[in-house]
Amino acid sequence: MRFKLILEVYAHAFGNKLPINYQYEQSAVIYRILSQGSREYADWLHENGFRLENGKNFKLFTYSPLKISERKILREEERILLFSQTVEWEISFLPDKTTEKFIQGLFAKQTFEIGDKKSTVQFRVQKVEVVPAPEYKSTMYLEAMSPICLKIKREDGGTDYISPEDARAKEVILYGLLGRYESFYGKPYLGDTTFDFIPEGECKKKLIKIKVGTKEETGVVGYKCKFTVNAPTELMKILYESGIGEQCSQGFGCVRERKG
Repeated sequence: MRFKLILEVYAHAFGNKLPINYQYEQSAVIYRILSQGSREYADWLHENGFRLENGKNFKLFTYSPLKISERKILREEERILLFSQTVEWEISFLPDKTTEKFIQGLFAKQTFEIGDKKSTVQFRVQKVEVVPAPEYKSTMYLEAMSPICLKIKREDGGTDYISPEDARAKEVILYGLLGRYESFYGKPYLGDTTFDFIPEGECKKKLIKIKVGTKEETGVVGYKCKFTVNAPTELMKILYESGIGEQCSQGFGCVRERKG
């Protein structure tokens, strides 16, 4: 289930400069707001089949970058200057049961900040809208709203980031979808695994910095592109609602439908 948050930019609090690398902070906002639900949050997870054992966290969600209609990129400062009075943010959750009422209730009228030590912007939630799900079909035409992260472990223990155009990308994506299916439903997917992933046009490489300004700062490589997917509808739903590729709960792999 997907939601669109209409956010007021409250520049009077801390200003209107946003870090270019802000998507990790978006994830922190989501977890913080969800945890405010306390008992309701635990009930929601239980209703949707989650058993959080051995310290495992709920991660079956993804989200878009902020949609800012009026802005200026300050590349030397690595900042975004916001001129828009409102921005939009889409957050997509795989769970269905009780999600609409729970999320709308938690996120309504929230105030939160996104930023780092250099600059921060305060946002206030004006409205929470449900985004209708597409009709899930065995062939869908999609595009990445946020970069798609695809990783492969090397024999020496290191990690390689690969492009969606890499011949191994299809296998990596399918493996991730099957893992999320099992995590959500508590059982392996035993249906048809016929799967194809076909990138179209240019795949634009992006380096996203995570935990900027801390000892844990690291860079994650992702790619923005349009693509066609052929898959069983059960897996298509997981792809659309919880993202494609890896690190989706940190703002990677959020997709939307496009015309073929």
